[in-house]
Amino acid sequence: MTDSFFVPGEQRAAKVNELFTAIARRYDLLNDFQSLGLHRYWKRRAVNLANARAGTRALDICCGTGDLALALAHRGAQTIGLDFNEQMLQIAETRKLKAQSLRSKGSPLSAAHSPIHTDPGVLSHLTFMQGDAQALPFTDNSFDAVTIAYGLRNLANWETGLREMQRVAKPGGRLVVLDFAKPENPVWRRVYFGYLKLFVPLLGRWFCGNAKAYSYILESLKNFPGQRAVALKMQEVGLINVRLINLVGGAMAINYGQKKTSEVTR
Repeated sequence: MTDSFFVPGEQRAAKVNELFTAIARRYDLLNDFQSLGLHRYWKRRAVNLANARAGTRALDICCGTGDLALALAHRGAQTIGLDFNEQMLQIAETRKLKAQSLRSKGSPLSAAHSPIHTDPGVLSHLTFMQGDAQALPFTDNSFDAVTIAYGLRNLANWETGLREMQRVAKPGGRLVVLDFAKPENPVWRRVYFGYLKLFVPLLGRWFCGNAKAYSYILESLKNFPGQRAVALKMQEVGLINVRLINLVGGAMAINYGQKKTSEVTR
């Protein structure tokens, strides 16, 4: 193993896969600690923007342990959660089965099992599958909503990932990207990057025995152009109604856009 999980170029995918294999078991717990629980709120906002409901199809790319995919399915959408990491997908499947089991027993689903506080539902319309976010195994114009949370930054080529999201979205379909971002205020940015450099790796060491895995967040963010570049690229690939929602002073951001159709009102 090299000294860093961040590498550019063709080896990027293999190193990211190695990273998530190392942290999969504690991933949800660490998200709660490093975000002080706020990631639940940010993910709810992303799901609301996706506007998933009965009769629609949703795709969650880089689905990880299944937070957004479970929530989209609970809203009634026929949902696919796609990720390339086998360990993450195994956890997502376990969470789906646990939700179904609790539902059948009439038990409430605890917050510990649902980071974005969805109620359990019969999730037969939710499927998890292994796949590449840069070469999605779906035909054009397939989904009403396409989401990605904390995944675009990890792709070897994030522009390719965004184009793939646009390709598989139906006309009028919604694209939602949630990720780490770069605050524009220089003082807040310095404080935030210091937090990512010093405190978050300590959490990785304490809970996973691996500080380098969480040092990766800052390394990848420094090599990611940030939320404004994503918004500009959304416009460049032809999306309309593009919105940028900064969270926590720009420490996190949601990028939103819709695929063109004559039926979409601006």
